[in-house]
Amino acid sequence: MVKISVTNLAGQKSEIDAEVGLSLMENLRNNDFDDLAAICGGCCSCCTCHVFLDEDSYAKMPEMEDDEQYLLEDAEAYQAGSSRLSCQVEVDDSMAGIKVTIAPEG
Repeated sequence: MVKISVTNLAGQKSEIDAEVGLSLMENLRNNDFDDLAAICGGCCSCCTCHVFLDEDSYAKMPEMEDDEQYLLEDAEAYQAGSSRLSCQVEVDDSMAGIKVTIAPEG
């Protein structure tokens, strides 16, 4: 388990124990973050698990695949250097302390 700081859509911050080996999306849903719709269930076919990461956290992320990049670039809330699809990020020990903000849909 690694500690991850999460900010929901209402701006409330909390810390979760994220399970290594699960996606960031699965960890957020397992910790009752209902703001994260994750409609496609992690298939990288929608943007409803879109999150923002601060600069230091973004640097800890694995490289983005083309499919994820294309989806994010079409998202209204896309922020270069911050946006990721949480379904495409597998949590590992290096991610302890990352800061995640759930992005608004649309």
